[in-house]
Amino acid sequence: MDLAALRLSVLLAVLNTLALLAIGLPIAHWLTTTRWRWKVLVEAVVALPLVLPPTVLGFYLLLAFSPRSPLGRGYFAATGRSLAFSFEGLLVGSIIYGLPFAVQPFTAALARVDQRLVEASYSLGEAPLLTFWRVSLPLALPGVIAGAVLAFAHTLGEFGMVLMVGGNIPGETRTLSISIFDAVEQLDYASAGRTSLLLLVVSFSVLVVTYSLQRRSLLA
Repeated sequence: MDLAALRLSVLLAVLNTLALLAIGLPIAHWLTTTRWRWKVLVEAVVALPLVLPPTVLGFYLLLAFSPRSPLGRGYFAATGRSLAFSFEGLLVGSIIYGLPFAVQPFTAALARVDQRLVEASYSLGEAPLLTFWRVSLPLALPGVIAGAVLAFAHTLGEFGMVLMVGGNIPGETRTLSISIFDAVEQLDYASAGRTSLLLLVVSFSVLVVTYSLQRRSLLA
């Protein structure tokens, strides 16, 4: 097994999950509370990676990260590095690609919170932000954890977008899924089998945890 690819994949998944918690929770909270009639447009943008082929998303991200684009040019000027084919670019791409896998479970969990408890908190003078942290989030915690676990596992198994944006640079952008692809190309089925078994076990475990948390959330 490619241990360097394993370490990089785990690091990418951890950082991506933390970023999705920071970005996805405010989006999910806004989606469950806003009365804006066009919020469906935001929902569609968030869910777009679910239906868009990963290679298409990766292609557009690659263009956005290019040194010819404002984003890529600004990043290169600030760091002296290209955003494309880098770990940082891979992380940004993973955040965008993984957004619906976090936001949708977060939104579903927050939507199940009893609004009478939220209104009671408001009536006691609590600010909306404190109400979210002290009332909504604790009650929605099982669903939030399920979304975070799902986002973590999804990041471990990314392939198309990862290959387009990050390429295959050992120690920099080579993840477990790309390592499996390389092993199969080299007819090293033993190595590919070990890595595939690891991802299979992780994926199955994540599904068990996710469904258990969702059931607990429904029964609460």
